[in-house]
Amino acid sequence: MAVELKHNPDINPLLPTPARIIKIIEETGDVKNFYVATEEGTRPFDVMPGQLAMVSIPSVGEGMFSCTWQADNHLEFAIRRVGLLTDALHELEVGQQVGVRGPYGNGFPTEACKGKDMLFIGGGIGLAPVRSFINYCFKHREDYGKIQILYGARSKMDLCFKEELLDTWQKQPNTEVYVTIDREEPGWDGKVAFVPTYLREINPNPEGKIAVTCGPPIMIKLVLKALEEMGYQDNQVITTLEMRMKCGIGKCGRCNIASNYICLDGPVFYLDELKKLPEEY
Repeated sequence: MAVELKHNPDINPLLPTPARIIKIIEETGDVKNFYVATEEGTRPFDVMPGQLAMVSIPSVGEGMFSCTWQADNHLEFAIRRVGLLTDALHELEVGQQVGVRGPYGNGFPTEACKGKDMLFIGGGIGLAPVRSFINYCFKHREDYGKIQILYGARSKMDLCFKEELLDTWQKQPNTEVYVTIDREEPGWDGKVAFVPTYLREINPNPEGKIAVTCGPPIMIKLVLKALEEMGYQDNQVITTLEMRMKCGIGKCGRCNIASNYICLDGPVFYLDELKKLPEEY
């Protein structure tokens, strides 16, 4: 039997806000994009690109997920099926209830990036937080220069947000979109290469540009190396450590690195900030 949520932030600010799933898009075989709105049909709260929220199912648990877009009347969360909570989320249908609380984290520096050309580099489900910044740039197109998007996944079936990748974004002015998969397969006539390799091939000019990247840890490591070789300075490169976030409020200590708490000081960092962290990190 479903447990109904009752929200009273005056009693406990950590209690989730009751919300309903109003739409579900199956992005890949193990990723679904959930559109979530309050019982009144509004978005639960305001979110900046790169911020996260706790999504919960009563009696099952809660987890921290990127808000991959903020629309007028809902929030979107692209969630990969990887365990107990995400298994339960993937079994939900439109109309069923979840809890949401947030937002958490600092988000991408949208103001500091104004007037810059933007290079977005994503891999796999790592496109989810990057997508929020991409769509923000398109919504405020006059504030940003040329936009380049490089995205890769293991296979064609693993590409997230295909409609935007292969159609919508490519129609935007002063925008280039590069899509690749890791290995050849029937029915794919596009690029076949790993993201860092394709990045070197494209060789985007670093002048006046900010690079934003998120993906599997090994991809990020190799992308950062490639960007350095191409002449990008540490203050031109941004990434997110959202995978380390747990409670979101700096209480559990599981995201602590030296004097930093990822949920309070991040999860978005410039590369020069990351290089100040302990060497063992």
